[in-house]
Amino acid sequence: METSQSNDPCTSPSSSAWAGGDARCDLVTVPTRQGLEAVDILRRAAADAVGPVLHDDGCGTLGFLVPAGTAAGWDLPGSTCTETDGRGLRLNPEPPVAGSDWLLPPGEADLATDPVVLRRALGEAARLIEAADNCR
Repeated sequence: METSQSNDPCTSPSSSAWAGGDARCDLVTVPTRQGLEAVDILRRAAADAVGPVLHDDGCGTLGFLVPAGTAAGWDLPGSTCTETDGRGLRLNPEPPVAGSDWLLPPGEADLATDPVVLRRALGEAARLIEAADNCR
């Protein structure tokens, strides 16, 4: 796996590269429960704060598209950030991975989720989940 130092944003969804699958985005994956909480947090904060999100039923994860280059510095425990550089990632109505589906499909979401905003939302989600679990 290559590591990119680029911080270029993902290709615009209106461009042919986005429709053709050449978008340069990284993918942050988290457990489904934390991811769903983070999506709620992001959507409450600002409707444009969250980009396309994948849900993988088989592995119980959510994947947030973030700008290319995010993987190089991502270090949030409990999550993984993978550099895709467009390889195998097709941002069209069909999910790019067998067994997955779009929770927020391209075109219905912002271009990509800001990694700083996502990190904050994931942290808040983890704290909410921990508090809820401790109340049982």
